[in-house]
Amino acid sequence: MQIVATITQVLFSLGLIILVLVHSGKGGGLSDMFGGGMGSAAAGSTVMEKNLDRITVVIALLFTFNTLILAFLMNS
Repeated sequence: MQIVATITQVLFSLGLIILVLVHSGKGGGLSDMFGGGMGSAAAGSTVMEKNLDRITVVIALLFTFNTLILAFLMNS
């Protein structure tokens, strides 16, 4: 059971890293300094961005619960 929890922990962590990197920046970065962020700021929040946010939150919650399960299995 511990091996399965460890494998899922690695998969959740890789998925979370990828999802966070896919998100668009909220501004204040280097591209905003040179005017690169104007198009994304004016466009607003799209349905795809909202769904990406929801998926990221779900994966983060699964990662958290899996961390607790893994900690419980390590102490047993």
